[in-house]
Amino acid sequence: MPRPRKRRRVCRLPDNDGFFPVRGGEQLEPVVLSVDEYETIRLIDWEGLSQEQCGEYMCIARTTAQLIYTAARKKLSEALVYGKPIRICGGDYQLCDGNENYCGRRGCHRHRHGHVNSQGGKQ
Repeated sequence: MPRPRKRRRVCRLPDNDGFFPVRGGEQLEPVVLSVDEYETIRLIDWEGLSQEQCGEYMCIARTTAQLIYTAARKKLSEALVYGKPIRICGGDYQLCDGNENYCGRRGCHRHRHGHVNSQGGKQ
């Protein structure tokens, strides 16, 4: 029996769960990006983390982060090349509860309304 999949830690859900091309494309089948794929794009491309840091942040191995990231980029390139809509939904993830000491990137819901010190308390 295979080992159960480990749920990937995601800081928060995206503000927008879909995108459409400017000219047409609404009738095309959307490319579905999972929430954990979105998170790897956010962490690596937007936050500038390495794949190893992304893996640590999401509580997965670097190789798993790399596989998720590669799949996400492939899907994004398909949407751009063929003018397809993008939907962000599903995946094996667990939302951050904000209690981890290492939590605190720009996208974290815990840190949107103020600075949090290293002990987890608001300053």
